[in-house]
Amino acid sequence: MERDLERNLEILTAVGDGGATTQRALAERLGVALGLTNLYLRRLMKMGYVKVSEFPVKPSRGKRLRYLLTPKGIAEKTRLTYAYMERSLAQYRLARQTLRESLDTVRRAGLTRIALYGTGEAAELAWLTLREFGLEPVVVYSAEAGSRFLGAPTRDWRELASAHADVDVIVLASFDAPDRDVPALVAAGVPAVKLLTLRPRLADGDGHGPPGRKPRALENHHGAC
Repeated sequence: MERDLERNLEILTAVGDGGATTQRALAERLGVALGLTNLYLRRLMKMGYVKVSEFPVKPSRGKRLRYLLTPKGIAEKTRLTYAYMERSLAQYRLARQTLRESLDTVRRAGLTRIALYGTGEAAELAWLTLREFGLEPVVVYSAEAGSRFLGAPTRDWRELASAHADVDVIVLASFDAPDRDVPALVAAGVPAVKLLTLRPRLADGDGHGPPGRKPRALENHHGAC
């Protein structure tokens, strides 16, 4: 689903929740600028998905506007929700398949010291897949200070620069394109050859790509990979 459609779904969902939904409240909920929220609302109104109504406040302050879904907007919200769920399911299946193939190679290579980078849904999927192979992460790193994963504290991802020697493979648990996160980790001192991503990496021209579905470290391990 394109980003604009995702934003449409977010706004339609927020408006559909009911209540006196104002532009400012929507902007705060979505975490975007008020002006951008205004642009999206205008577009959705032009499409006939959202309508505006007035409700009185204190007499001295006049009236305020609130936004409501039209029947057409409710239908579009349902359609986008279904499309989002389909996309998410396909994403989960692909990530699971990719990780399974990589972990099969990891296990056959005798690599058991697995680190997990991330604490979101992708990390939970990675953890479940690791368990299928009889593996568990020895440590979980996070970009968010003080975060927890499945009830356990995580470590600051910047520690990977000095601690990567203690692990064989680092699972980058993110559904985003890996080429957005891998360069930052490499720049921080994490060897690219140890990174295992949930999506294939593009060739980066320095010997670390393509890709694939396993970190290049495995290609040099035991000669059987």
